[in-house]
Amino acid sequence: MTDLTIQRCSVEDLELLANWNKQLIEDEKHDNRMNIEQLKARMKQFIETDYRAYKFVARDEGRGYALVNHSRSPLYLRQFFICRKDRRNGYGRLAFAKLTEYLNTTELDLEVMHWNETAYRFWKSLGFKERSVYLRMERSGEQANNRGRAAHDDLNSKG
Repeated sequence: MTDLTIQRCSVEDLELLANWNKQLIEDEKHDNRMNIEQLKARMKQFIETDYRAYKFVARDEGRGYALVNHSRSPLYLRQFFICRKDRRNGYGRLAFAKLTEYLNTTELDLEVMHWNETAYRFWKSLGFKERSVYLRMERSGEQANNRGRAAHDDLNSKG
């Protein structure tokens, strides 16, 4: 396993990256509903702008990838994925260690979905600490209209 290497991805890797990204979305139970073609197009846009994708390879086989935004300081780790069959074998820790060495960085930012306890524990075990809480409001159309009207009525009554 120590033979893990990092390879910078190119447009030739888009199909593989899109498939891995789809698995990542499924595994973290994300609400992203993009199909493979959409993910492929999005990944292409990422790697043609401020992002770089890196593939983790051991014994001539891809073990996962990382997608890093290089325009932010500290660098932002948008996606980190280890293939399902390679999890719980140390590849995640090794890939992360090699990635930070490759990037020559001691600081990285990332986000973890609130319900993804496995990922949260993994990142905490690597020394990550909470810095903020990211929240989202989601309402159905009817709820949004009712709350909007109530807020509007409340503002008008204070006249």
